[in-house]
Amino acid sequence: MTNTSELLNQFHKAIKSNEIEIIDLSHTLGPNTPMIKVPEGHGKNPPPVSLEYISNYTDDGGHSRWSTLTTAEHAGTHFDTPSHWTSGQDFVDGNTETIAVNRFLAPACVLDYSDGVKKNPDFILTKNDILKWEDQHGSIESGSWVLFQSGWSDRFNDPDKFLNMDEDGCHSPGPDPDAVKLMIERDVCGFGTETIGTDYGAASKFEPPFPLHYFMHGANKFGLASLTNLDKLPPKGSIIITPPLKIAMGSGSPLRVLALIPKL
Repeated sequence: MTNTSELLNQFHKAIKSNEIEIIDLSHTLGPNTPMIKVPEGHGKNPPPVSLEYISNYTDDGGHSRWSTLTTAEHAGTHFDTPSHWTSGQDFVDGNTETIAVNRFLAPACVLDYSDGVKKNPDFILTKNDILKWEDQHGSIESGSWVLFQSGWSDRFNDPDKFLNMDEDGCHSPGPDPDAVKLMIERDVCGFGTETIGTDYGAASKFEPPFPLHYFMHGANKFGLASLTNLDKLPPKGSIIITPPLKIAMGSGSPLRVLALIPKL
């Protein structure tokens, strides 16, 4: 117990002394947050994020400011639980309130393919891309997040560019089925991306459709979408903190994703 207590004290001191840097991987959630367009046959489109004052300091004779927040579970930077997809609906620990809290802290492997995405917004992350990364940085360890650095977060403040939709659908990067299967073989914690959703923009054309959602959540694993600042993380060596709101039967939640990295 003494050694554990000392370890926690050292951790706190390292944060206070900036030996450990905290990086915010989240976008601000507000009325201008781009909202996903739900494919036909998959339900209704979510409402825009809105805030309506309950009290605004002295305007109503009070001393506080607070609001009613209207949003969707999967809005802005958000967490996808296993129960978010039909393949993961039967896990008793698959909702935001039932997931073991120790799963909300995990190391991260950051795969930078932003150059490829810059040349082609329809860039597909393949199994070979992951193997190539492992040849350079070592194997993806069990329990790690795989974070796909694409540079897409630079588009966040322009919803049209962020969604990047035309008459053919959405054009944004993401993994193919074999890449997802490899990540599951590696026993990852989950997959995170800078785009509005974790799947490839045209993933409805894959078999199965939306393979990241289908396979990852079917394996009781997680997703993170609309991340930012991934370019500030090393390929390995960071720890990320991802607790969603504890919503009853929650399939996901907006959240503040934090990364801990050693100060260089």
